[in-house]
Amino acid sequence: MNETAKLTRGSIRGHLVQQTLPMVVGVAAIMSVGLVDAYFIGQLGSAELAAVAFVFPVTIALSSLGVGVMVGVNAVIARALGEGDVDRAARRANFGAVFAVGLGLALGCALYLLLDPLFRMMQASEQLLPLIRAYMVPFSLGMPILLLQMALNGVLRGQGEARKTFLVSLSYAAANWVLDPPLISGAFGFAGFGIAGAAYATIAGYGLAIAMALWLIARTALPIRPALIRECRFAESARAIVRVAAPAAFSNAINPIGLSVLTALLASQGEAAVAGFGAAGRLQSFAVVPLLGLSGSIGAIVGQNWGAGRADRASRAMREAGAFCIVYGFALALVLFAAGEWFAGFFTADPAVVAEFDSYLRIAAWGYAGFGLLIVANGALNAVDRASWALLQSFARVFLIMLPVGWVLRPAWGAESIYAAELAANLIGGAIALYVVARALRKTATSR
Repeated sequence: MNETAKLTRGSIRGHLVQQTLPMVVGVAAIMSVGLVDAYFIGQLGSAELAAVAFVFPVTIALSSLGVGVMVGVNAVIARALGEGDVDRAARRANFGAVFAVGLGLALGCALYLLLDPLFRMMQASEQLLPLIRAYMVPFSLGMPILLLQMALNGVLRGQGEARKTFLVSLSYAAANWVLDPPLISGAFGFAGFGIAGAAYATIAGYGLAIAMALWLIARTALPIRPALIRECRFAESARAIVRVAAPAAFSNAINPIGLSVLTALLASQGEAAVAGFGAAGRLQSFAVVPLLGLSGSIGAIVGQNWGAGRADRASRAMREAGAFCIVYGFALALVLFAAGEWFAGFFTADPAVVAEFDSYLRIAAWGYAGFGLLIVANGALNAVDRASWALLQSFARVFLIMLPVGWVLRPAWGAESIYAAELAANLIGGAIALYVVARALRKTATSR
């Protein structure tokens, strides 16, 4: 029996719960960082809150590239373990770490050089650009640290070590919880760095998470060792990871890219609309944490069973995960629809910003079930080497639904057109995702 592929036996529902719950806590810890950032930055003023609204989709898009690396590493390790090839899994785990650092260096340099043109293209005002730059310069220099942390998480996830990934995420979040107040607002006679302090806290958090991940990985069957890196077949390992990582990265980045365009369209409606949209987006990111956790856990479960030739178990995992997305998504919508203004009070006292915050939740929240179906389906598609299918459906959701709807409705609906565009994209995108993943798993089962 293949002892390293532990997700290929036992209860599917049990694996979903055991793998998802630690990830939910871990993702909640990560998303809480955005809420804490928004809270302390909101205390600095509405201009700072508007600046971080421009920053948020860009940083999420860049983080999505890291998620792509994590998914790629996760997928190749899970499949190798499912096939019983532990040596190949170990080689690819080590190559993934090196690959992540190199990619992070290249991305960080490019981002640093393109900051001003990028945010001017997003319609950020000249008054906001210095605030945006104050955050984005240190963030860009920290890209290698971000991507390495993501790759190491992929090494743990591919082995089904959800509890260990939780500890990595908690380390990152705890550093931010502790450092955000003094670095942003100041303490004990220290003035603080303002909006830049949030970026410094984020980079410190990534560093602590890397240290924790390396310590935990050393206690698994796939340790990070320089000797194994020398044994890697670099071209073969790169192709295997990039074949999943590139589509997964773009698939994850497409949504924040779309949000960046929506933010640019929303800028014409005034600073209050941008600030309300950005703050509500932070709350949304935290509220959908169970869906994000499920999308992270589904890959290892589907990947190991697919590698072991158990397509029936992979399909069952996706069905049960999809049912949870629908039930949780609509329950969440009821809560946010009813309590939008109450939640807005945590971020700002500005009546105009509160009104936009509430308006966004009343419209967009009804699409969260569809969003959950989309991201969970993407996780399953990546695991069965159908990352290009995940990319295609994510592209269609944003560029064929979200942006056209927002553009067409904007003259008549104003800011609400942007919120309605996100709703339409999530509902239609979720329905498409159900069809696509069902077809992919059927084709996979018949082709094996």
